[in-house]
Amino acid sequence: MSVYLPPSFAVRDPAAISRVLHEHPFATLITATHDEPQVSHVPLLHCADASPLGSLIGHVAHANPHWERFGEGPTLALFHGPHAYVSPSWYSDPPAMVPTWNYIVVHVRGRIEAVNNRDETLAILSQLTERFESSRAKPWRLQLEGARLDALVGAIVGFHMTIERVDAKFKLSQNRSGRDRNRVIEALRGEGFSDAHATAEWMTGNAQDR
Repeated sequence: MSVYLPPSFAVRDPAAISRVLHEHPFATLITATHDEPQVSHVPLLHCADASPLGSLIGHVAHANPHWERFGEGPTLALFHGPHAYVSPSWYSDPPAMVPTWNYIVVHVRGRIEAVNNRDETLAILSQLTERFESSRAKPWRLQLEGARLDALVGAIVGFHMTIERVDAKFKLSQNRSGRDRNRVIEALRGEGFSDAHATAEWMTGNAQDR
């Protein structure tokens, strides 16, 4: 499992990659198996640990067969950042150009294992909840106990993915002149949707640092 990665779009800046994983945590999880790939769509939390690239944690429903196939092949987590259509009319020489799409993706490959321990599963659930609730004025907290808590934990399967490789592709008009990049940024800022605005902001930031 690999991605077409021209040198001009390859990003190796750990801070930029970590930002994508933090700001866009809802990922596509793909495990290669002996018959057909298993695919799930889940929020993932990037954690620093003893491994060089850290790890990802998350959980799936116990009824989801994906977790039973974790050991059959490599697993890939796809994180999609902002993206937007780029019109040829935005360039300084429109007739010589064609439409394209600017986007940010991070492919994380690793070794994934299901967590079979109740306490570890509960810890993963708590970490994910803390990640998405901590910034709220009145954060929701897990307050179940006893049989109800056991039922909740039993309905999911936590997992831990040790990261072995990261491929980050930020296609943000790096192959165009500075003048054309600025024209694209201004045009995207004038579009009426959030992904276009976010793409423009990434184009002005450190996304082009490799």
